Amino acid sequence: MRYGIDAHAIGRHLTGNEVYVRNLLQQYAGLDRKSEFLAYLSMPGADQVVPPRFAKRWVSNNPFLRLGFDLSRGLRQDKPDLVHVQYTAPLFCPVPVVVSVHDVSYLEHPEFFPRARRMQLRMTVERTVRSAAKLVTLSEFSRSGIARAYGMDPEKIAVVPAACSEIFQPQPKAPAKAFVDGRFAIRGPYVLCVGDLQPRKNPIGLIRAFEELVANYPQLPHSLVFVGKDTWFAPRVHQIAEASPFSNRIHFTGYVNDEELLQLYNASDLFVFPSFYEGFGIPILEAMASGRAVACSNTSAMKEVAGDAAVLFNPYSTREMVTAMRDLLLDPDFRLRMERLGRQNAARYTWKQTARQTLDIYQAVVEQRKRSASSVRQHA
Repeated sequence: MRYGIDAHAIGRHLTGNEVYVRNLLQQYAGLDRKSEFLAYLSMPGADQVVPPRFAKRWVSNNPFLRLGFDLSRGLRQDKPDLVHVQYTAPLFCPVPVVVSVHDVSYLEHPEFFPRARRMQLRMTVERTVRSAAKLVTLSEFSRSGIARAYGMDPEKIAVVPAACSEIFQPQPKAPAKAFVDGRFAIRGPYVLCVGDLQPRKNPIGLIRAFEELVANYPQLPHSLVFVGKDTWFAPRVHQIAEASPFSNRIHFTGYVNDEELLQLYNASDLFVFPSFYEGFGIPILEAMASGRAVACSNTSAMKEVAGDAAVLFNPYSTREMVTAMRDLLLDPDFRLRMERLGRQNAARYTWKQTARQTLDIYQAVVEQRKRSASSVRQHA
């Protein structure tokens, strides 16, 4: 077998999309030593995180050139048995497509997207979904949303959950705190939130809840730390933080690598994920695997991923968010119990399992194509 993987997300700090394809490729190297893999890359240095025996092909970082010309041309030349993409396939695709659609937030919550991005996703994802040999998503929530949006039978959509990297494990807290102090100049206890600064992640709602928390419970010395890259929405978030009466206790690290993120998780007292909408929510599992208690939204796929191992709240309710943080920060026994449940929950998900199920889908697509070709020849 020969499989093409659109891995242009690697090195572009596309958070979930990059984490997804990077971990799949790393797991494929150990699970399938017979097949050929071709990784289509865009960013300098991206080849360093792709398994050495995998072939590397370079395509433009410009999405119009990549999807309109480079990827199509590469697939014609390389002739893989299929190509795996996230959301959008090349305009002229000469091979079967397996597409991963992690969610349909661009349809269900268009207000979270700039107009141009929203229109682009509406057009290109529907074209890809309609023509794909197989559609894969990360959660039952997303399967239902995709089926509803495109009028599909949910049984035709495969649910293959994501996971978190094995790097995320409990570490001694004192060295982690020292690292965070030295690297980010963040001292003292803090509440952590991980995610790009975009409206869907609800950073402003968390800032408001944090303000109320520390105003009502002045014995809490905690800061609030946001980890994630700036987006078009970031100036608004920074403006709100700077105007806060607790602005000196609100910190932004920007994008960080996994090694830095591991230390940030382990040095924190609590992880809060207040997103309005997620197709999965990998940071929930990363925090749990790192031994942190989690409070997260009760919407979309987050309650499916977190199960009973997190304190859930309505992300539209400041009061519920404050209560969740207060209960975990002021009750050490409760926090320890949630940390233990979180580690157990995170252990249920592994990238090896995700990759194995995805490879099974590749094989099924190739075999179905061979059967169809054989049937055509027999009736010719």
